[in-house]
Order: sequence, then structure tokens, then C-alpha cells
Amino acid sequence: MPYAFDEIIETLRMVALEALDIRTTTLGVSLRSCVGNDVHKVADAVYTRLMRAGTPLIPAAKRVEARYGIPIVNKRIALTPVALLCDGLDTEDPTPIAHAIDRAARDLGIDFIGGYTAHVEKGMTIGDRRLIASLPSALSTTERMCASINAGSTHAGINMEAVAWLGRLIKDMAALTADRGGIACGKFAVFCNAPQDNPFMAGAQHGIGEPEVVINVGISGPGVVRHVVEQIPDADFTVLAESIKRTAFKITRAGELIGRAVAEELGVPFGIVDISLAPTPLKGDSVGDILAAMGLECAGTHGSTAALALLNDCVKKGGAMASSAVGGMSGAFIPVSEDAHMIAAAERGVLTIDKLEAMTSVCCVGLDMIAVPGDTPAETLSAIIADELAIGMINNKTTAVRIIPAPGKKVGESVEFGGLLGTAPIMAVHKESSVNFIKRGGRIPAPIQGMTN
Repeated sequence: MPYAFDEIIETLRMVALEALDIRTTTLGVSLRSCVGNDVHKVADAVYTRLMRAGTPLIPAAKRVEARYGIPIVNKRIALTPVALLCDGLDTEDPTPIAHAIDRAARDLGIDFIGGYTAHVEKGMTIGDRRLIASLPSALSTTERMCASINAGSTHAGINMEAVAWLGRLIKDMAALTADRGGIACGKFAVFCNAPQDNPFMAGAQHGIGEPEVVINVGISGPGVVRHVVEQIPDADFTVLAESIKRTAFKITRAGELIGRAVAEELGVPFGIVDISLAPTPLKGDSVGDILAAMGLECAGTHGSTAALALLNDCVKKGGAMASSAVGGMSGAFIPVSEDAHMIAAAERGVLTIDKLEAMTSVCCVGLDMIAVPGDTPAETLSAIIADELAIGMINNKTTAVRIIPAPGKKVGESVEFGGLLGTAPIMAVHKESSVNFIKRGGRIPAPIQGMTN
């Protein structure tokens, strides 16, 4: 579909006045050629592979930025799940591979690189166990590498052995980075139904069904949608929905244009455009502000789940109409520490973990960048993860948890991460124990709706 002159002018206006940008162009890179048994040789092969594939990314993205006048905020890389490289290693510790990945990201000028990942929804291989066991060491000794574990799916159920283990490891990650507010936990997410073409961190990965290399794009645009909603304060929900859909259509078209241009510059295939509304701590770049513009005094109050459901659905409908290449997670993100409105709502006590859990049933991702007291038991963390994965499993959607038990912090305090990760208010968790529930282990079976064959 050709781009009309008026559409181009409107897109440039969105960039200039409403903070429209391309949040990330993410280069997916297969590491399957790097397999071996000597961990140091594998690490060297991974570094060489990333440098060869990744060196052209930033120059190509900058050329496209200059050509179209649309900012590309982040240039990133997603990897084949690294657990696939760990089965045949001659050591139990794959941390040298993590260090090679992190070094490549630094040398390439990439802010984050994802794919230190395993899929264990139905069980764990030797390589999966090795990678999971290494998470505290790997994430506490790297700066740019992100990790994720897919521990549940609609077709397989929830691996509660993995969920229990991950609760303990998250505590270890926080302790090892206590001097930095537990930052290692901010680079780690636990998923149900993780998409394998996700360009957003911390869950970005390059799935096994992907080509050798590919460009995936994640758009942004909370400010654009908020502006549209503010222009029709008295409109009914039918009119509001149509306005949001039209806006999502426009920003998706801009995202696909940029993604295809970067892919062409690199001479690699274009994959998908992820149409998620991704907030930042900057003023005016907030999903919470969109909910407020719909008529809510504060995100988290009664009506927030309905408002978010409308927003998420309209973004998906508008994006799907604009492009046949929509993928990734595609919806609306509600990461507390990365959204100025959500931060304020949590500080006021209006936005609670329980309300966030309800809201995640109608949006993408899940409990994202949630900080809780540092003395929260590991079993409570595991139970929070299990609750969120259950929402994804039953509703056949992607959900995830990125939670930080901030060392030494209590409810009413906050932890500062800086940059994109923002400031996280410490949110209360229930004091009642979940220990006996978590220690059962085993696997929560797949629901009946998983039997779709």
C-alpha cells in the first residue's frame, strides 16, 4: 500500500510533537553454528558471530533515521536461546558465553542484547539446567545481557519445579547486585507463551523457527495515542475505539516502513513489527496517561482493567489492519518503573500488585518491573510468578514477570535504576505464606483449551 503525502506529513507531526519513535530495531542472530564442547571456544565463536553480524546494524539504522526523520531509540540484538549451546559443553558453567555476549554488545555499542534463554515449560534438559543455574552469576557480572525463561504454555502447562527454582535464583540475583538495587533482576523475565520473535527486552530472543538473521521492529507511541484520546474527551467508547484503531494503523505503518528500510540496508530479511505501546519514564510517554485521558483519575482505580482492555484490543486491530507482519507481543506494556504515571500511582497506593495482575489479563506481557521488599520470601516470588503464568496459560496469551526484591528496601521506599529502567516504588506483597503450595513441585497440567489439534 503506497504512503500518501498527508500520511507522511502526519507521521512527521507525531514525531515532532507527540514523541513518536521507533523504540527498537532488533537484529535476530542464530547462534546454532557456534555449538561445541569447549566452553571457551564456544564463547569465542559466539563473540565472532555477533561482531560479524552486528557491526553494520547501528550505521544502517542511523542512515534510515536520517532518510526518514523518524528516531530509532535503541539498536539491539536477540539471540537463539543460549541453552541450546549448553547441552554438549564440557563444564557445568556456561558463564563464559554470557561474558562473550556482553563483551560483543559493548563493542558494538548495543544497549541490551537478549537471548540468554531456555524453554522449560514441559521439562529441563542438561543444557537448560546449566543455563538456569548460571543466571545469578551471569546476570550479576554482565551489564548489557538480558535473560528469560519460558516456564509455561497453554499447550504444556506450567513447570512448577522451574518456577520454584527461579524464585530462589531471583533472590540470589538481587543479593549479588545489592549495591545496585538488585539490578540483575531487572534484566530477567519469566514467561508463559513467550513469542520467539520478540524485539523488546528483557525477553527478546531469536526463535528456532527464524531465519539465519532477521530484523524485527518494536514501535512506540503512547504520546500519540494519549493526544488522540485527549482530543475527544466527551466521545463515547465506540468513537474512542475507532480513533485509537486509526492511530495504531498509522504508527504501525511507520514502524514497518522503518523496519523494512533497515533490513534492506543490511541485506537481511524483515521479520515483524511489534505494535506494543512501550512507555518510558519521560513525561508524556506513558500508558498510564492514556488511561487517565479516558476519564480515570489514576491508573489502578476501578475501571482501569476495562480501559486497558479497550486500549490493547484497539492497538491490535489497528496494527493488524496496517500490516500482515505484526508479531512479537503487540499490545500495551505496563512496566511500573518505566512509566511516570504508573510510578506515581504505585506511590499513592492506588496501583497494587493485585490490581496489576488483573490488568495483565487483558494486556500483553504482565507484572513488569515490579519492586517488592527485599525480605520477600523466595516462595512468595515463585507464587507471584505462578499466578501470572496461569493467566497466560488459561487465556492463551503471553504473560511474564520481571520482579525485583530490592535488597534492604521496604514498602514506602523506592529503588533507582536510572535510564530506561527508571525508578521503582517498593510495592506490598501478601504476608501469608505460599511455601506449602510451591514445594509441591511437578507440573500444573495444560488446560483443556490447549488441546486444539
